[in-house]
Amino acid sequence: VQLQASGGGLVQAGDSLRLSCVASGHPITLYGVAWFRQTPGEEREFLTSLNWSNSGSSGGSTNVADSVKGRFTISRDPAKNTVYLQMNSLKVEDTALYYCAASYRGTSSRTTATEYEYWGQGTQVTVSS
Repeated sequence: VQLQASGGGLVQAGDSLRLSCVASGHPITLYGVAWFRQTPGEEREFLTSLNWSNSGSSGGSTNVADSVKGRFTISRDPAKNTVYLQMNSLKVEDTALYYCAASYRGTSSRTTATEYEYWGQGTQVTVSS
């Protein structure tokens, strides 16, 4: 599967932003999906993940990092073969390069970058004060 992330930009603290990750080549429901972010000199930070779906549905078990719990939400639209990251109440410290990732038949318990085989190219999110 190939992943293409988009939707990043420059926003102000407190704003909302939705990132998209369009998959091609295979149904995204066959993959556990996740969002990570990275700042210069740091390792990729897990944000949230969604279980693969054997029924091809949009829902499934999710996992959310404490650092973004209550603010970030992952979702999936099988018809558009797209995964989203809804980010609310953005903070300056959310500034980073955001990546979507996929793992074949992966579960939401996968929270490390090495557990994901496929990656989008990254989209920059910058939050100003």
